[in-house]
Amino acid sequence: MNALTSPLVALATGGTGGHVFPAEALALELVTRGCKLALVTDYRCAPFGALPGEVATHTVSAGRLSGGIAEKLGGMARIIRGIVEAWRLLRELNPSLVVGFGSYASVPTMLAARWLRLPTLIHEQNAVLGRANRLLAPMAGAIATSFEEVARLHRRDIAKTMRTGNPVRQTISEIRSFSYPSLGKDEALNLLVTGGSQGAAVFGCVLPNAIAIMPEVLRARLRISHQCRSEDVKRVRGVYAALGLDSAVKPFFNDMPRRLHRAHLVIGRAGASTVAETTAAGRPAILVPYPFAMDNHQSANARIIEASGGAWVFDECDFTASALAGMLCSFLENPEKLQKAAAAARRLGIPDAASRLADAAWALLPPNGKSQKSCGTAPSPREEVA
Repeated sequence: MNALTSPLVALATGGTGGHVFPAEALALELVTRGCKLALVTDYRCAPFGALPGEVATHTVSAGRLSGGIAEKLGGMARIIRGIVEAWRLLRELNPSLVVGFGSYASVPTMLAARWLRLPTLIHEQNAVLGRANRLLAPMAGAIATSFEEVARLHRRDIAKTMRTGNPVRQTISEIRSFSYPSLGKDEALNLLVTGGSQGAAVFGCVLPNAIAIMPEVLRARLRISHQCRSEDVKRVRGVYAALGLDSAVKPFFNDMPRRLHRAHLVIGRAGASTVAETTAAGRPAILVPYPFAMDNHQSANARIIEASGGAWVFDECDFTASALAGMLCSFLENPEKLQKAAAAARRLGIPDAASRLADAAWALLPPNGKSQKSCGTAPSPREEVA
């Protein structure tokens, strides 16, 4: 495929890493298939990095319809401005396909793509269809999901929905090619605690207290990698040091794939990236959904993993030191529980999600690599997808 026939795919994303990373993973796959790429985002999203080729980055206005009347009116004004900006941009680029990854940053571009009758695909990372994708689903050409069942997905849209999974880094998916680490009744248990940008404080409070009340003979077998907030690092390190534990406590681990590879158990929130990575790697988890996540989507993510046998879920109000200490003691005394959960998590994981998502995108590309619909007038109401 030469430069003249290479299809151009526009990726609409922005906001948190949970929306941006799947877009970057798809970009990597499509570049290897000879596609040209354009990233359309809002001011919060930095250009992709580490791609084997250049990706043109464009920004359009975007806004939320939340808050008081003034905030909602301001958000609506930014959305309208963003639609106009995206309409002009897409007319100029004339992409063969536009792919959206949720978040309000994608809405103007995806609405403009519909206005211009361009082929579209949206990807949903969570077990609950997000508000942006809820708006866009009826008009999307196809919908890719991370989970088999997705709440808030209308029955009329099921026929055009396929499960691709949520892409993870190659260094994460490669972990499943190795066996689950040996864990006998006298061996050390490697515990990986992940935080996240929101709500990580609960782990910095509960984990040290839980470990402190465990019997010393069991506590001594723990090897802890704890990612926590910067303001909690000194205190948490001090607790683990006073207990004589082998631990690493940092706000961020640059070698997370290596630590996940060695982990027998993960404790963390239940965001889309966390559950995708633990299941792709085949690692059991204790999940504590962030209670203020939009539409309680983290709880929905976590309950699916729990139902498969690959995780144990605590509501934050039930995530206490005594409850966690009892569970950790149970795992140390009966390591086969973790081994069974690891196998269940592995069965649920989709390590080739990026390739599957690229296949879904590729299937929507016009045969000649160019959009077969002219970029012109808006569709009439009769042409709207039912």
